[in-house]
Amino acid sequence: MLSFYNSRRSIIDNKKLYREFCEQRQIYVPLFQQYWWMEAVCYDKQWDVALAYSGGTLLGAMPYHYGRKMGITYIIEPQLTQFSGPLYCYGELSGYSHRLEFEKNVARELLRQVESVNPALFLQNFSPQVTNWLPFFWAGYRQSTRYTYRIDDIGDLDWVFASFDVEKRQKKIHKYEKSTMVRFDMRPEDFARFHCKYWNEKGKGDLLSEDFIKRVCSNALERGQGVIASLHDAENRLLSARFVAFDDRCAYSLMSAHDLSLHRSGHSETLLWGLLKYLNGKVHSFDFEGSMDEGIEYFYRSFGAKQIPFFEISKTRGLSGLFLRLKQKR
Repeated sequence: MLSFYNSRRSIIDNKKLYREFCEQRQIYVPLFQQYWWMEAVCYDKQWDVALAYSGGTLLGAMPYHYGRKMGITYIIEPQLTQFSGPLYCYGELSGYSHRLEFEKNVARELLRQVESVNPALFLQNFSPQVTNWLPFFWAGYRQSTRYTYRIDDIGDLDWVFASFDVEKRQKKIHKYEKSTMVRFDMRPEDFARFHCKYWNEKGKGDLLSEDFIKRVCSNALERGQGVIASLHDAENRLLSARFVAFDDRCAYSLMSAHDLSLHRSGHSETLLWGLLKYLNGKVHSFDFEGSMDEGIEYFYRSFGAKQIPFFEISKTRGLSGLFLRLKQKR
């Protein structure tokens, strides 16, 4: 049985320790759980991290964004963040049974700290790496399965392109590839304006502010963990743009926008193909940041992307928690 002690002295101390842990890169930390990402997407909000230590060794971490409404505390995903959840540092564990026991004990300690803020609503997506949510079930949490879509290996571009749907994707790329140009020099502020303009013209309004988009893009580009790709016609008119952020292993397509007056079927495909060629050699996988929407799901699947399940974990307390949960579903 692992024996834990709580090194927590203050939010600043825990976050400082987590920053050092992420910078040391002793294990793989997915993009959305990295310290700099949480700082960027929670810039004017609150976030914290639970840490599980034993014998001076960090065994697990769980970053989370939290807030308060009308005196009610909630924990939800920050904007633009696919997943958070637990991060396990397995070390030299041997045997499947020992791994499960380790996850149970570490998750229990992480939950003890997370629940100390007494959230009326807990709602997080877990990384696809986390396949065992049983410790959370034992603690009264519920689970729903969600899906994203990934191209597992973009190393062989010929194979990747051959996996595209011939009629829906390949022919459209062939049609526009020679008459358009993909560039990678768009400024974050220009992309932010373009993104907001696109959603406003669609009559939906942008759920992300210009300042938020600019900040996240700028942070990713400065760290060499992001790229803004833009598609231009022969007259250098901007047709489409897409922001992708990445870690050591996987790139995530997070935001896209189009000029509705110029956009044609095939522009998105051509831009994505240009992005995949740019990312070749930089990452292993490409995540379309999948959607549960039926129409969007088919678009991603037609690029040969595989369905990747991940867990949505939730827990509500009282009527206030149920009210907040219902609002999140809208």
